[in-house]
Amino acid sequence: MVNKTKKLPHKKHFFTSLFRSASFALIFIVFSLGIGAIGYHIYFQLPWVDSFYNASLILTGMGPVDKAPDDSAKIFASIYSIYSGVAFLTSVAVLFSPVFHRFLHKFRLDVEE
Repeated sequence: MVNKTKKLPHKKHFFTSLFRSASFALIFIVFSLGIGAIGYHIYFQLPWVDSFYNASLILTGMGPVDKAPDDSAKIFASIYSIYSGVAFLTSVAVLFSPVFHRFLHKFRLDVEE
């Protein structure tokens, strides 16, 4: 339950929380892109730029660009695709959580467990 006598937190607190969430989301996305780029470079034998390009497209849900040359590349691409779907949605949720939290505080919504 939300304490209805408390005031809405100051905007400075909100922006600090938003900055922290955005920083975490950015670090998580960069980490995920790094995993994908390394994997595409190793398993697909692609140059670094093409590996980054493929990882970016998979992470955002656009789909792969290059065909997998062998079974190990197909397995990596499958696992990375599943991971990417969860990672992207998680980073968006983390990014918007301070906004949603402030919304709940502003309208004093009680959340029952």
